[in-house]
Amino acid sequence: MRRTLPTLGLTPFVAYVLLFLAVPALLAIGSGFFGPDGFSLAGLSVLGEAATLSAFGASLWVSAITAVVGGLVGAILCWALAALPERGPLRRVVDAASSVLAQFGGVMLAFAFIATVGIQGLVTVTLREQFGIDIFASGVWLYELPGLFLPYLYFQVPLMVITFLPAVLALRLDWSEAVATLGGGSTAYWRRVGIPVLAPAFLGSLLLLFANAFSSYATAAALISQGSQIVPLQIRAALIGETGASQQATAGVLALGMILVMVVVMLGYGRLMARAARWQR
Repeated sequence: MRRTLPTLGLTPFVAYVLLFLAVPALLAIGSGFFGPDGFSLAGLSVLGEAATLSAFGASLWVSAITAVVGGLVGAILCWALAALPERGPLRRVVDAASSVLAQFGGVMLAFAFIATVGIQGLVTVTLREQFGIDIFASGVWLYELPGLFLPYLYFQVPLMVITFLPAVLALRLDWSEAVATLGGGSTAYWRRVGIPVLAPAFLGSLLLLFANAFSSYATAAALISQGSQIVPLQIRAALIGETGASQQATAGVLALGMILVMVVVMLGYGRLMARAARWQR
């Protein structure tokens, strides 16, 4: 019974994973290989088309840029937060805000940016009427692919704070004291201790941010109403198209491509975080 009870406790979680993650993923992938004529691998040719390669390239580019920029800004915030008292009001407010803003996405986030820096947004109108600055002089960038960078950074930076702050807090004061005792300075400490300890956690957090941006859909769907610049929007276009089952098969193959990318990224994330956890125990 002592061995059985913990297993039974995991039953609701396992059922949730199977019903809402595993089964939908299998159905989505299967739709790319099964049609009216049965099983076929012809749908895989979609992955080699120019439009698909362009969509994957755009998704990878947006995800990589927002992950790196969000990771660097978030790491600086983590370093600043680590110097604050753990129970201090500022530290608690930033921690709480990061937890909330990391999940603030989708239509709400898109509406917030449209109301703020949209064509008729508050900031846009103020800059245009009061200072003569038109941020849309070169085009309506907010509603195209470049417009995804700012909204994505809005939730990437808080997510970096949540994931990377424990690694920064795990740095021990006696490590720097030991380096100083051996005659080393701050440069030697960071080169031989600080950076090697934080590197796995930092790279793992970057991969998590990359996966978060790569799989985001609702924010991009609310901002970009035309075109399919990234893979999630291309899947949407295939599902709502009017050409029948072939488009459903296309969506399934695109979903397979996304899942393969996510599997590689999350495997790397798991290995890096397992290595980083050795220094946080």
